[in-house]
Amino acid sequence: MLVHETQIRVCYGDTDKMGVVYYGNYPRFYEIARNEMLRAYGVTYKQIEESGIVWPVRTLNITYLKPAFYDDLLTVRSRVEEIPLVRLRIKTEVFNPAGELINHGEVVLVSTNPITGKAVKTPQWLLDVLTPLITNS
Repeated sequence: MLVHETQIRVCYGDTDKMGVVYYGNYPRFYEIARNEMLRAYGVTYKQIEESGIVWPVRTLNITYLKPAFYDDLLTVRSRVEEIPLVRLRIKTEVFNPAGELINHGEVVLVSTNPITGKAVKTPQWLLDVLTPLITNS
Protein backbone atom coordinates (compact mmCIF):
# COMPACT_ATOMS: atom_id res chain seq x y z
CA MET A 1 0.00 0.00 0.00
CA LEU A 2 1.29 3.44 -0.95
CA VAL A 3 0.58 6.18 1.61
CA HIS A 4 1.60 9.82 1.41
CA GLU A 5 0.71 12.91 3.45
CA THR A 6 0.52 16.48 2.17
CA GLN A 7 -0.13 19.58 4.22
CA ILE A 8 -2.41 22.29 2.85
CA ARG A 9 -2.94 25.66 4.52
CA VAL A 10 -6.53 26.88 4.11
CA CYS A 11 -6.42 30.28 2.42
CA TYR A 12 -9.09 32.95 2.63
CA GLY A 13 -10.36 32.15 -0.86
CA ASP A 14 -11.13 28.55 0.22
CA THR A 15 -13.72 29.70 2.74
CA ASP A 16 -17.22 31.07 2.80
CA LYS A 17 -18.41 34.19 4.63
CA MET A 18 -18.27 32.31 7.96
CA GLY A 19 -14.61 31.28 7.52
CA VAL A 20 -15.55 27.63 6.89
CA VAL A 21 -13.95 25.76 3.98
CA TYR A 22 -16.48 25.62 1.15
CA TYR A 23 -17.38 21.99 0.45
CA GLY A 24 -16.49 22.28 -3.24
CA ASN A 25 -12.81 22.87 -2.39
CA TYR A 26 -12.21 19.37 -1.04
CA PRO A 27 -11.85 17.81 -4.52
CA ARG A 28 -9.11 20.38 -5.19
CA PHE A 29 -7.41 19.39 -1.91
CA TYR A 30 -7.59 15.75 -3.05
CA GLU A 31 -6.03 16.71 -6.39
CA ILE A 32 -3.21 18.68 -4.78
CA ALA A 33 -2.46 15.74 -2.48
CA ARG A 34 -2.41 13.14 -5.28
CA ASN A 35 -0.14 15.35 -7.39
CA GLU A 36 2.24 15.73 -4.45
CA MET A 37 2.10 11.99 -3.77
CA LEU A 38 3.16 11.21 -7.34
CA ARG A 39 5.79 13.95 -7.31
CA ALA A 40 7.27 12.53 -4.09
CA TYR A 41 8.01 9.33 -6.02
CA GLY A 42 9.42 11.03 -9.10
CA VAL A 43 6.32 11.12 -11.32
CA THR A 44 4.53 14.22 -12.60
CA TYR A 45 1.24 14.65 -14.42
CA LYS A 46 3.24 16.28 -17.21
CA GLN A 47 5.26 13.07 -17.68
CA ILE A 48 2.06 11.02 -17.65
CA GLU A 49 0.45 13.20 -20.31
CA GLU A 50 3.64 13.19 -22.40
CA SER A 51 3.54 9.38 -22.31
CA GLY A 52 0.23 9.49 -24.15
CA ILE A 53 -2.44 9.18 -21.48
CA VAL A 54 -4.61 11.45 -19.39
CA TRP A 55 -6.28 10.57 -16.10
CA PRO A 56 -9.82 11.97 -16.00
CA VAL A 57 -11.85 11.42 -12.86
CA ARG A 58 -14.41 8.65 -13.26
CA THR A 59 -15.89 8.73 -9.77
CA LEU A 60 -15.57 10.92 -6.71
CA ASN A 61 -17.09 10.12 -3.34
CA ILE A 62 -16.70 12.44 -0.37
CA THR A 63 -17.94 12.28 3.21
CA TYR A 64 -17.86 15.47 5.29
CA LEU A 65 -17.53 14.89 9.03
CA LYS A 66 -16.42 18.23 10.53
CA PRO A 67 -15.64 21.66 9.11
CA ALA A 68 -12.20 23.09 8.40
CA PHE A 69 -11.56 26.79 8.89
CA TYR A 70 -9.55 29.66 7.49
CA ASP A 71 -5.81 29.31 8.21
CA ASP A 72 -6.06 25.67 9.36
CA LEU A 73 -3.09 23.55 8.37
CA LEU A 74 -4.75 20.41 7.05
CA THR A 75 -3.05 17.06 6.62
CA VAL A 76 -4.29 15.21 3.56
CA ARG A 77 -3.41 11.51 3.48
CA SER A 78 -3.61 9.74 0.13
CA ARG A 79 -3.57 5.96 -0.07
CA VAL A 80 -3.27 3.64 -3.08
CA GLU A 81 -3.94 -0.02 -2.33
CA GLU A 82 -4.22 -1.51 -5.84
CA ILE A 83 -1.87 -1.56 -8.83
CA PRO A 84 -3.44 0.81 -11.39
CA LEU A 85 -3.67 -1.43 -14.46
CA VAL A 86 -6.33 0.88 -15.95
CA ARG A 87 -7.95 2.58 -12.94
CA LEU A 88 -6.11 4.46 -10.22
CA ARG A 89 -8.17 4.36 -7.02
CA ILE A 90 -7.01 6.81 -4.35
CA LYS A 91 -8.50 6.87 -0.87
CA THR A 92 -8.12 10.21 0.86
CA GLU A 93 -8.46 11.38 4.46
CA VAL A 94 -8.28 14.98 5.65
CA PHE A 95 -7.26 15.80 9.23
CA ASN A 96 -7.55 19.14 11.05
CA PRO A 97 -4.70 20.64 13.13
CA ALA A 98 -5.91 18.66 16.19
CA GLY A 99 -5.45 15.42 14.22
CA GLU A 100 -9.20 14.78 13.93
CA LEU A 101 -10.50 13.12 10.78
CA ILE A 102 -12.78 15.75 9.21
CA ASN A 103 -13.29 14.40 5.71
CA HIS A 104 -12.69 11.22 3.74
CA GLY A 105 -13.35 9.99 0.27
CA GLU A 106 -12.21 8.19 -2.80
CA VAL A 107 -11.41 9.25 -6.34
CA VAL A 108 -11.02 6.88 -9.28
CA LEU A 109 -9.00 8.03 -12.28
CA VAL A 110 -8.96 6.10 -15.56
CA SER A 111 -5.96 5.84 -17.88
CA THR A 112 -7.39 7.25 -21.09
CA ASN A 113 -6.20 7.90 -24.62
CA PRO A 114 -6.57 11.70 -24.99
CA ILE A 115 -7.49 11.45 -28.68
CA THR A 116 -10.04 8.62 -28.63
CA GLY A 117 -11.28 9.09 -25.08
CA LYS A 118 -11.13 5.33 -24.57
CA ALA A 119 -9.71 3.61 -21.52
CA VAL A 120 -6.24 2.12 -22.02
CA LYS A 121 -3.75 0.15 -19.97
CA THR A 122 -1.53 2.25 -17.74
CA PRO A 123 1.89 2.61 -19.42
CA GLN A 124 4.47 0.04 -18.34
CA TRP A 125 7.01 2.68 -17.25
CA LEU A 126 4.45 4.04 -14.78
CA LEU A 127 3.54 0.57 -13.53
CA ASP A 128 7.26 -0.08 -13.04
CA VAL A 129 7.42 2.96 -10.73
CA LEU A 130 4.15 2.43 -8.83
CA THR A 131 3.97 -1.35 -8.43
CA PRO A 132 6.93 -1.72 -6.02
CA LEU A 133 5.67 1.24 -3.98
CA ILE A 134 2.20 -0.29 -3.65
CA THR A 135 3.29 -3.88 -3.02
CA ASN A 136 6.24 -3.14 -0.71
CA SER A 137 4.86 -0.32 1.42
